[in-house]
Amino acid sequence: MFYVFPRPEDIAHYVSIQIGQRFIRNNKVVLGLATSSTMKPVYAQLIEFYRQRPCSLDHVHCFNLDEYIGLKAEHPQSYAAYMQKHLYQHLPFVNDQLYLPCGQHWPTEAQCLEISKKIKSLGGIDLQLLGIGTNGHIGFNEPGTSFHSRTHVVTLSEQTRKDNSRFFTDKNEMPTHAVTLGLKDISEAKEVYLLATGKQKAPIMAQLQQAEITETLPASILKKHPNAFFFVDKDAAEQLDPAQCTDYRFLLERSKSS
Repeated sequence: MFYVFPRPEDIAHYVSIQIGQRFIRNNKVVLGLATSSTMKPVYAQLIEFYRQRPCSLDHVHCFNLDEYIGLKAEHPQSYAAYMQKHLYQHLPFVNDQLYLPCGQHWPTEAQCLEISKKIKSLGGIDLQLLGIGTNGHIGFNEPGTSFHSRTHVVTLSEQTRKDNSRFFTDKNEMPTHAVTLGLKDISEAKEVYLLATGKQKAPIMAQLQQAEITETLPASILKKHPNAFFFVDKDAAEQLDPAQCTDYRFLLERSKSS
């Protein structure tokens, strides 16, 4: 179901509370975490939630969704650096329970699959956060990726490289490859939140809403997931069919009653 929020900040507020409440319950929780500008307000509000309601995070395990290949972890555009800057350095996570794909060196197939095996050994991902690319990729699973894929190396499409090169001062530094959780890993998460904000995401969200489930649109795999939620702000919802959308206040009411 597509849930429409007024602003990106409203999505971030809701999502941060859902994660923060999992922290407080003090049961083992496995999170799949994404990067991008869409996630920055989520992590900022999660940090604020924690400051107001501090608790042990010894029970929390976090898996990064993806990473560029060819960038050191210290590179400002690596996703390892992103996570440190926007979340990990601010909260008392257990370092050994933060799993970030290594992109500095080209990972072997066995090294990739170790990530998928580790997720499985922990009982799977409880909550997976996702953004979406303008070509419908989730993680770095480009169009045509098998729905049965596990963690793997991908060649980034020209569209993805064009979209992401804006973050690099030197466009020549934009990597050509990345390592990502596979679509099978993502779709096996117990709950999935896909966040889309801004007018630039309106066309792909409309396409996703109307599309059949097909590997040419990777995000469409989530349409058969029993607990996948699509959160959009008003700008990203511009081209959606209102009859297939629900006002965000329904989620707020449901949260109060649960």
